[in-house]
Amino acid sequence: MPTSLRLVLLSCLMLFVELALIRWSGSNVVYLSYFSNFVLLGSFLGIGIGFLRGKARVNLFRYAPVALTAFVGLVFIFPVRIDRSGSDLIYFGHLGTSGLPVWITLPFIFLAVAGVLALIAEGVARTFVELEPLEAYRWDIAGSILGILAFSALAFLWAPPVVWGVAAAILFWLVLRPNFRLLQAIALIGLVFILGQESFLPYWSWSPYYKITVSQQASDTVVEVNNIFHQSMAPVEHKEYFYQWPYMAFGETFKDVLILGSGSGTDVAAALRHGVRSVDAVEIDPAIIRLGRQHHPDRPYSDPRVTVINDDARHFLRTTRKRYDLVVFALIDSLTMQSSFSGVRLESYMFTEESFRAVRDRLTPDGVLVVYNYFREPWLVDRLANTAAAAFGAEPWVHVHEARAYLGVLMAGPRVAQLTTPPSIPEQVTAFGQSHAPSPARMHTRDSSIEPATDDWPFLYMRDRHVPQHYVMALAVVLLVSAGSVLLTLRGLASRPGAAGWTAASWQFFLLGAGFMLLETKSITQFALLWGSTWVVASLAIASVLTMALVANYVVAHRAVTRPWIVAGVLVALLAVNYVLPIGRVGFESRIAESLFYAALAFSPILCAGMLFGSAIARSTSLARDYGINLLGAMVGGVGEYLSLVSGFRFLLLVIALCYLAAVAAGPRLVPEEPILLPDEPILLPE
Repeated sequence: MPTSLRLVLLSCLMLFVELALIRWSGSNVVYLSYFSNFVLLGSFLGIGIGFLRGKARVNLFRYAPVALTAFVGLVFIFPVRIDRSGSDLIYFGHLGTSGLPVWITLPFIFLAVAGVLALIAEGVARTFVELEPLEAYRWDIAGSILGILAFSALAFLWAPPVVWGVAAAILFWLVLRPNFRLLQAIALIGLVFILGQESFLPYWSWSPYYKITVSQQASDTVVEVNNIFHQSMAPVEHKEYFYQWPYMAFGETFKDVLILGSGSGTDVAAALRHGVRSVDAVEIDPAIIRLGRQHHPDRPYSDPRVTVINDDARHFLRTTRKRYDLVVFALIDSLTMQSSFSGVRLESYMFTEESFRAVRDRLTPDGVLVVYNYFREPWLVDRLANTAAAAFGAEPWVHVHEARAYLGVLMAGPRVAQLTTPPSIPEQVTAFGQSHAPSPARMHTRDSSIEPATDDWPFLYMRDRHVPQHYVMALAVVLLVSAGSVLLTLRGLASRPGAAGWTAASWQFFLLGAGFMLLETKSITQFALLWGSTWVVASLAIASVLTMALVANYVVAHRAVTRPWIVAGVLVALLAVNYVLPIGRVGFESRIAESLFYAALAFSPILCAGMLFGSAIARSTSLARDYGINLLGAMVGGVGEYLSLVSGFRFLLLVIALCYLAAVAAGPRLVPEEPILLPDEPILLPE
């Protein structure tokens, strides 16, 4: 097999396994559904160590299938459900913890993922060093893009984990032959068998976002996602009163209704029951829509008045021109993250001040926004009420049932002012699986000191700007383990003749990695504001980042960067423009023009960053070492992303600028080649 093709397949395998582990681990260890970049950090540590071992005497790549199967088997045997209690940071999940304790599970997941990826990355590194630096980097990026596209295609087809396992097994077989051994075959067969256990059961299915379990409990069809209760389907008259609350408060006066996060369709059924003319039902997960069509007893999605839209709610608000009498935020809590690169949840950008303003612009002159959920903490109700007050410029109507997990109902918009007399609020909530005892409601007086959520700080479920203590502890463990692992790896390699350890120039690659990770995170997270938070957008954004790196590689290969300060200056200038013009600040009549403008604004700094990295790689004296150190820097950049919990995302642009300026300062001083001067006197050659 040609070396270039082998490198493409190995890089494809590495990224494919990384994405699969992020997705699959989060479905079985619920804690990772909220901190998916914990797996990403383990991946970067493992890949970095694997590259540091690129020239080690013993080749450990052959054991990668065994390590992967062992990891999957242990997680399958010991899944974890978390305790969702806590007042400063809200998790939606079970009220108790099952499986191994979190303090055991998280370090195990981090170290195990790092170990698996280290073994795979060692195989990549050993092939990487056989090529010229820029050529190797080019084929590595191409393979990574192929891995993203392959996993995205399987997500598009709703493929279950057994298909992921088969794909990984085929890639392992291709890169290991002709040295494919019995132990590796047994391990890969075991991998496919384990993943098959949760792929073929009739009540389990896999959407692009979740592992979904459907069961029948009494008269309700219950849907769990990633082992957490998500929703139940029953006739609307058997459900909580808040589904019909807008019609109880204002009568059957609504004609055109928009339901965001329509789920399996209960909110739609309530609207149809009260004589609306049309309903636009927006739901991000196609599998949930299918379950609603199949199992909801009221068959709301079969009604000709209903238009079902499979899209991100925020993206729909940006693209629709229709106006509505009523907009409903329908029990939206996604239970998963927007991407593996950040701590932003799938629905976070729906509850920001900018989102509520987008709803305001889509309401008719007497329209109303209604938001309801089991908010669990009074400060979360305050945040939403303050956000609505800021967006609409008027006091919202809010009532809560404290005894029912702080169930709250919020109404905002022009029609709220028409409430001359307060509507009668039912005392019985009649929630699925909860007591039906009376639970009187009270009007909620908002605490204006609770900060509203914004697109820059979209952390809806955090009480205030801080890094939670358990985050700090977990990240400290990550950094300590990572530093120890790197030092041990370098020490173990130091005795080998010709080994290249950490040098002063290594800081350049480290800082380039940290800056690029933060830049990638910022681009992917914020670009969801333009195209939506769907898995398609996340995949395309990652692929676009790698494509820009590939373009930068091509540029550097054909024109050497001899003045990196100029490239760094352009990069900092572009970051400054991004700081001044966040996505959405400049409006366009054409959506195509808007997409092109913000795409250029978001991804042009990545081109400059890729040029700086490509020029550094071209001068590398130890390719495997420097590439590994770069990935370790990326891991530290992933930890640094948690600064956004305090500062917001725009502040990260300043950190990124400092990383790249420091990286250029840490690099070698390049002087353009001087012209060759000929002597004045002719040179006499001996005869």
